[in-house]
Amino acid sequence: MKARVQKVFARLDPAPDAVLLANAIEPHLDQSFFYLFDVPAGLFEGCVAIAHPDGELDLLTTPLEAETAHVAAKADAHVRIHEVNRDESDPLIQRLLQGATTVGLNFKELTHEWFLRLDRVAKGTHWTDASLAIRNARVTKAPEEVERLRKAAEIGSQVGREIPSMLRPGMTELELAAEMEHRMNLLGASGRSFNTIVAFGPHGAEPHYEPGDTRLKPGQSIVCDFGAFHRRYASDITRSFHFGPRDDEMKAVHETVEAAQSAALAAIRPGVPGREIHFAAERVINASPWKGRLTHGVGHSIGLAVHDGWSYGPRVEDLVEEGMAFTVEPGIYLPGKGGVRIEDDILVTKNGFEFLTTAPRSYIEVSA
Repeated sequence: MKARVQKVFARLDPAPDAVLLANAIEPHLDQSFFYLFDVPAGLFEGCVAIAHPDGELDLLTTPLEAETAHVAAKADAHVRIHEVNRDESDPLIQRLLQGATTVGLNFKELTHEWFLRLDRVAKGTHWTDASLAIRNARVTKAPEEVERLRKAAEIGSQVGREIPSMLRPGMTELELAAEMEHRMNLLGASGRSFNTIVAFGPHGAEPHYEPGDTRLKPGQSIVCDFGAFHRRYASDITRSFHFGPRDDEMKAVHETVEAAQSAALAAIRPGVPGREIHFAAERVINASPWKGRLTHGVGHSIGLAVHDGWSYGPRVEDLVEEGMAFTVEPGIYLPGKGGVRIEDDILVTKNGFEFLTTAPRSYIEVSA
């Protein structure tokens, strides 16, 4: 924990006297709270983490999760228990911030209610936005984070391998999504990392489609975008299939997307602007009959959230760094017919990258 706190402060210039992160009520939980306070379980609703420049960390929590907090904190954080009311917690926050004239907040995650409360409790404090520094600290992963990402990716990869055996005529998108999520849980996931996308036929042309009651028919393409949580860390994988009689155009589309992903992967190395990875994939697609049908950025960071704060597209100048973990997910979308997206999780290494997800990414045609 101390190393993570210091990593955040190293990215703050000028450094504030403290950084405070506050959780509201699920789903409005600040995942950076769980970055500073590395606890693998619990909601910690309404709880506060106060980080100090020397690496010390104060955690304010309630009796609901006191045992979990003490086990996780060990000697790395000071756990302070208060009842579930502001009469106890507000004076405690005020005391811990005493003498701090400037305090960093995660503006991107803090609720307005919490800000008003803090402004009342710590009158006269100058609040600064620490969100970019927190994001930049989170975007490169420590070894223990990589291991959790790797396990989450292994779970997703295994399900990706098994999807063809799950397909049967007449099943609905929702039924396939349920089978995939059930299988992830059996493999050790603590849950899905986002709402599973299963899109049959023309629905595959919508990247963020929500599965429904559409039934699988022979001759349709299929897009499955899904991921698992393991000890709070996420995976995100997309595989595209074809069910039944071959569609020559969709096969060619799949091969083009696969080539685009390979080009993007070849561009990954420390020091490269993020946009260059996007452009590498885009050039392949724009040289094909489906020019302009890549309708989104080619990837985003993964970690405590499936979209972990950093993404890359045609306007992103941020440089790739060793230790980053992100997706590479080009796609081609044909309205009225379907789509293909291939997505993998990778870790940036000293000289390039390594795959975290390992399911086959080539064209797979499943007999109806």
